[in-house]
Amino acid sequence: MSDDQNKAAETPENRSGSVEFPEPRTAKPKRWKLSLVWLIPLVALAIGLSLVAKSLLEKGPTIDVTFRTADGLTAGKTTVRFKQVNIGLVRNIALAKDRSHVIVAIELKKEASSFAAKDTRFWVVTPRVGASGISGIDTLLSGAYIGVDGGKSDILKEHFTGLESPPVIAADVPGKSFLLQSNDLGSLDAGSPIYYRRIKVGQVSGYNLAGDGKSVEVQVFIQSPYDKYVTKDTRFWHASGIDVSLNASGFQLNTQSLASIAAGGVAFGFPEGSDAPIAPTNTVFTLSTNQAEALKENDGTPQQILMYFDQSIRGLAKGAPIDFRGIELGTVKSVGIEFDPNFKQIRLPVIAEVFPSRLSKGHEFDPDREILRTFIARGLRAQMRPGNILTGQNYVALDFFPKAKPAEYHKVNGIDEIPTIPTELSGLQAQVSQIADKLTKFPLNEIGQDVRKTLATMNTTIESTDKLVKQMDGKVAPAMQATLDDARKTMKSTETILSSDAPLQQDVRRAVQQMTRAAASLQIMSDYIQEHPESLIRGKATSNNKEQQP
Repeated sequence: MSDDQNKAAETPENRSGSVEFPEPRTAKPKRWKLSLVWLIPLVALAIGLSLVAKSLLEKGPTIDVTFRTADGLTAGKTTVRFKQVNIGLVRNIALAKDRSHVIVAIELKKEASSFAAKDTRFWVVTPRVGASGISGIDTLLSGAYIGVDGGKSDILKEHFTGLESPPVIAADVPGKSFLLQSNDLGSLDAGSPIYYRRIKVGQVSGYNLAGDGKSVEVQVFIQSPYDKYVTKDTRFWHASGIDVSLNASGFQLNTQSLASIAAGGVAFGFPEGSDAPIAPTNTVFTLSTNQAEALKENDGTPQQILMYFDQSIRGLAKGAPIDFRGIELGTVKSVGIEFDPNFKQIRLPVIAEVFPSRLSKGHEFDPDREILRTFIARGLRAQMRPGNILTGQNYVALDFFPKAKPAEYHKVNGIDEIPTIPTELSGLQAQVSQIADKLTKFPLNEIGQDVRKTLATMNTTIESTDKLVKQMDGKVAPAMQATLDDARKTMKSTETILSSDAPLQQDVRRAVQQMTRAAASLQIMSDYIQEHPESLIRGKATSNNKEQQP
C-alpha cells in the first residue's frame, strides 16, 4: 500500500465509521484572448459608423416638390443642380392621392440648406426651344435634372410647387419688373425681347388674363442699368414680328429686329421733351398696338358722332379714319344698318369717335354744341371718300359744303348727328343723268313742226310777192328781185335741214341716244367702282368659271 492510501485509511471517517468530504476548490477564471480574425470586422464597423455619422452631420433638409409629371426623373439618380453644381438628389417619387400630380422627395446637402427658402423655384431641365432660344441640350446625353433658382427669403419651408418651364429671369439678375396691360397678347410669349432704341434691354417674364377677363396683364423685366430709362411717362407698344398696315393712309412697314420677327417683342420710349422721374418697381403701364398710337399726344375726352349714309358704304370698316382737311380727328367705331319706322326706309348708321381737342390745341371743344350748330348751318357735312384704291378702303371726310341742302343739328340717343352728302362720283352721276333726261325731254319734233309751218307761210308769201312782181311787168327794182330769189333758196335749205331724214335731225337724235347710254354706263361704272375700287388699277375682273364648249 502506498503512503497516500495509508493516510486515507487512517482518516477519522475510517476510524469512527463516518465519511468526511474534502473542502471544495475554487477554479481560477480563464483570460479571453483577442483573435486577429475579429480585427477586420471591427475596423469595418468603425468605418461604417464614421460614414453614418458623417452622413448625418452633412445631411441637409428633405423637401417635397410637386410636378405635373415625373417624366425624365429617376429616384436615387436624378440630381438637383444650381449653376451646374450638384446640391441635392431625388430620393423618392410618389403619386399624389388624387393622381393629379407627382411628389418628388429631394434631399439637399447641408451646405445647400438655404435653397429651402420660401421663394426658391424648381423645374425639370429638358431640351426646350422657346422665344429665348434653345436650352437643355446637355440633357440629351446626361439625362434630365432638376434646376434651381435660389430664393432670398429668410423663411424656410418643406413643400414647393415646381414650374412647368424654366423661369425667364433669374433671381440674382439686377433690374426692375413692370406690369403692362393690353387688350390681347398678340404674338408675345415668355422670353420675348424688350427693346429700347432697338437695343435688347429685357424680356417678357410672364403673362396672365386679368381678373375681369377683358384684358391681359404682361409681366416684363428690364435689366440694370437700362431700368433707369423707364420713367413714369414711358410708353410701351407691340414690336412683334412685322408690323404691316395697309389702310386709307397708305402702306407702312415697321420692325425692331430679326429676332422680333420670329419671337415678337415689346419696345418702349417716351415723348420728346419728357422729363418725368424714374418709375418704381411694379409700375403699371398700357401696352399700345403700335408706336404711333403709343407716342401720340393726349387728345382729351373723345366724343361720339352719328352719320347716316344713303349710298353704299362698302369699303368703310371699323377703324377707318375721320378726316378734316388732312387732319385725322378720330376713327369709325361701328358700321350698321337699321330700319326707320318713322320714314319707312332703311338707313346705314355709322358711329365714330372723334377728338375735337385736336382742332383746339388740346382745349375742350364746345361743350354746349353751339359751335357745332353754327358749323352745320354753314354747310358742315360728312362725305365718304375712297382712301386706298388697292384695298378698296374708304374714309369719312368732314368738310364745309356751302351749296349743300340746309340741315339742322340733331341728337340721336345722346349722340351728335352730322348730316351727310353723297360722294363726288355719285353727284357727277346724278348731274349726267339729269342732263340726259333733259335732252331726252327736249321737244325737237314740236319745234321742227312749228318751223315747217312758219316756212310754209313764208313760202306762200314769197310766191304771192313773186306773182305781184310779174304782174308789175319788170317795173320792180332788180335788187328786190334778187332778194326774193335769196329768200326762196333759204327756205329750201331750211326745209332740207328740218326734214325727218335730214342729217342734222339724225345727228341730234344720235347725240341724245349716246348721252342716254353714257348716263347709264356711268351709273353702272359708279356702282362697280364703289364695290371694287381696286378696278381703277387692276381693271375689271374676268370670270374664270366660263363653261367649256364641247
